[in-house]
Amino acid sequence: MIASLLSGFGLGLSLILAIGAQNAFVLRQGLRGEHVLAVVLTCALSETILVTSGVLGFGALVEAAPWIVPVFRYGGAAFLIGYGVRAAWSAWKGGAALTAAGQDGGLRRAVLTCLAITWLNPHVYLDTVILLGSISTQAAVPLAFGAGAVTAAWVFFASLGFGAALLRPVFARPAAWQVLDAVIAVFMWAIAAKLLID
Repeated sequence: MIASLLSGFGLGLSLILAIGAQNAFVLRQGLRGEHVLAVVLTCALSETILVTSGVLGFGALVEAAPWIVPVFRYGGAAFLIGYGVRAAWSAWKGGAALTAAGQDGGLRRAVLTCLAITWLNPHVYLDTVILLGSISTQAAVPLAFGAGAVTAAWVFFASLGFGAALLRPVFARPAAWQVLDAVIAVFMWAIAAKLLID
């Protein structure tokens, strides 16, 4: 059970680390100190719903149609390879720094923006429902795997939102984003390789 929990935590964390619109929004809110708790809770609760749906629903789907696991395994690997290429390209290209400038648009606007960025992003379904759901079927205890992935989401969003103030000097420099994107690319490719080898 502990192995499944740690495996879910590690994979969930590595997938959620990928800098995208959602993480950049949480980081910006944290850097500005605006509605951080509401944004963190919105992201973490959304992730909980998505991961749980994948873990619980995917098992039933696999029992009904066992052929679907290889389809999602290879599709997930292709997605991860592509995501890694995108992160590697961002690391190579560089040139973007995060700025903390901006005006507070209010709590309602922050939460609605967060919900839109999360639920209207097709990649979130690939990462949580499909990829984590399919990999959970290979875990010794799928529910523990899912709990690990959900825990990773809560830890990550809380750390990102509330720890952002400490990162303000670091992410003002484009080189910090390049290093992070390079690390993300390696993680994505390693997970893809694991999917293909297993």
